[in-house]
Amino acid sequence: MANKLLLTDVKAAYGSVQVLHGISMEVGNGETVALLGTNGNGKSTLIKCVAGLVKPTSGAVIAVVDDVSHDLSKLTPEAIVNLGIAMVPEGRRLFPLLTVEENLLLGASRPLARAHVQENLEYCFEVFPKLKERIAQRAGSMSGGEQQMVALARALMMMPKILLIDEPSVGLAPIIVKQMIDKIAELKVERGLTVLMAEQNFTQAMRIAERGYVIVHGEIKITGTAQELSSNDVVRQLYMGM
Repeated sequence: MANKLLLTDVKAAYGSVQVLHGISMEVGNGETVALLGTNGNGKSTLIKCVAGLVKPTSGAVIAVVDDVSHDLSKLTPEAIVNLGIAMVPEGRRLFPLLTVEENLLLGASRPLARAHVQENLEYCFEVFPKLKERIAQRAGSMSGGEQQMVALARALMMMPKILLIDEPSVGLAPIIVKQMIDKIAELKVERGLTVLMAEQNFTQAMRIAERGYVIVHGEIKITGTAQELSSNDVVRQLYMGM
């Protein structure tokens, strides 16, 4: 059954400050799509519109989950999670004084996930063996890479169909970024996920994304496949230093 996102002419603002100026894009069933651009151009705001954390001022945010369409702009964040749409926020947003296990258990919030807590925990520990070793460690005492593992595993605990990932490379060493991006690609295949990933590291993002959208000042300026974007002169100059 299909799981996809369709955004049409989405506009969003913080008070009187307009951030998104008519975004239209699609994430097809089983696709990994990268939302590319530097800081301050609206990537996180767009992700939050899908997650229900920011309400669009106009436009449509439609999710198809198991072949059923839902207007996300009319739903609460809790209702969106219950549909099977999980978010890995920028900066991880863990509970630093809680243990790895406690942070993961908080991810199993939707009714379907609560019925499969133990098997999902076991799966997360298979994906990230280091987390099993650190199960009783407070999340705040872990390295940035380890915290990103916890954040991604917490999202997996929700048993998502659609996964939103906001800036997974922020604050991580290059080798850890590569490992994390590779892991996202593996999980997409293993779990049949549809993935929308906001990322400013063009090279790493397009290693695993089928398509990408470049957002500049709240507008989609360039779109294409990984190959098309990599050969685009503007993209090469602005994001690849070539």
